Amino acid sequence: MLSNLVRDLPYLFHTNRELGLMLRGCKPLAYFIDGKDWFPDIMLRYFRLFDRAVAAGQMRRHDHFSQADGVGAQVYHHVLFALPGEEWRIQPMLDLMLADTPWTAVQERRQGELLGYADWMNDYWLEHIYVQ
Repeated sequence: MLSNLVRDLPYLFHTNRELGLMLRGCKPLAYFIDGKDWFPDIMLRYFRLFDRAVAAGQMRRHDHFSQADGVGAQVYHHVLFALPGEEWRIQPMLDLMLADTPWTAVQERRQGELLGYADWMNDYWLEHIYVQ
């Protein structure tokens, strides 16, 4: 269902377009998470494309590992890419994603801001898509 909603957005949704948007300077930060050593091969190939841009100095990469709580707890692997000058977004995004608080519209908006969505885009998302 989300894919139909995303197709009808009045702006370009970043998911699966992160690298191209970042290389054009249109997106300041990309964030990915999965279990440690659990990223599927397709994501590892995508990361290699990002890593080429990192090697060329076009962006920075930050890997963070965090322990999950609960039964069968695992280690999460957070991968963030930031454009030069936008590295300041990395720690606030990690703080947001690692916070032990219920997710609300405030956090949803902050995530959108850190990822580079404009205020009007976040307004639209919260009004039409986000379900609390």
